[in-house]
Amino acid sequence: MELRADRLQQQLDSEPLRPAYLIAGAEPLRVLEAADAVRARARAEGYAEREVFDVDARFDWNQIDAGFSALSLFASRRLFDVRLPTGRPGKDGADLIARYCADPAPDTVLLITCGDWSKSHAGKWAEAVSRVGHYVPVWPLKPHELPDWLARRLRANGVQADAAALARLVERVEGNLLAAAQEVDKLALLAEGRRLDVETMESLVADSARYDVFRLVEAALAGEGVKALRMLRGLRAEGEAVPALMGWIAGEMQRVAGFARVADRGGNLNAEFKAARVWESRQASYKRAIARHPVAVWERLAIECGRVDRIAKGREQGDAWLVLERVLAAAAEPKARRLLANA
Repeated sequence: MELRADRLQQQLDSEPLRPAYLIAGAEPLRVLEAADAVRARARAEGYAEREVFDVDARFDWNQIDAGFSALSLFASRRLFDVRLPTGRPGKDGADLIARYCADPAPDTVLLITCGDWSKSHAGKWAEAVSRVGHYVPVWPLKPHELPDWLARRLRANGVQADAAALARLVERVEGNLLAAAQEVDKLALLAEGRRLDVETMESLVADSARYDVFRLVEAALAGEGVKALRMLRGLRAEGEAVPALMGWIAGEMQRVAGFARVADRGGNLNAEFKAARVWESRQASYKRAIARHPVAVWERLAIECGRVDRIAKGREQGDAWLVLERVLAAAAEPKARRLLANA
């Protein structure tokens, strides 16, 4: 059956695990937390053996088929944790999932998580999961839903805030759920049992250059050019210096260029993420960025970051802020690539 993400925990608490779960959506934090809830329930029910499969274009679905057929060597209950970033298993994968759901292996749970999802992704394999288990679509929060989501998360962490304080927090996180989760975790440590008013909230979530440059790059990688430039101008108005920002910005552009090279030559991007210790919640952002430009553009952007740094340190002529604006705009928007020629 289809189940809302905010109802999943209640369902897990009220019934034994079902044979299959499909958790899919482009909001990495909520997908990760929903999947973690299933994993936690599996551990509680004695599913001590967990097999993880990262699916890419070259993945052999026979690996999972063999796992379904084999007897466990270490435990009687097994969780098959399948990460399907594209949300498209292909014919072999779709057939395997449908066959499993028609006759689930005993003492086995199949958990499928997808980072890219729309109604066009659903097919007979997803319907098969829904019949024997739960299909949990995770749609991005709408702007009017964010305050309630944040209020629930604050309460769950023992933090109380009045309406004005909550509104200030909503404004601060700008729809970035990962940033919101980090702020709530910080408030849980700093609130010390106080009910937060707007003044206290402002003091506890005061802007940090290191934190804001993280969000700045996240916006550019997500394709939110207008937001990225607005944040950059805000940092400039607050007196931040370009060299203080470039360590993180240049590092991220170089990292994306490296991932783009792996993807371009048909390498295992999921293995590369694992080697680079990229959180699952950030992998979808990198993948969307890589798909936006060819590898040559990401390499050019990394080179331009070096130029920004040289200008900022007086080793080359130019306006460092202007060139940095163009780099971020080009990273976010394919149409803005032409700005690099004039940078």
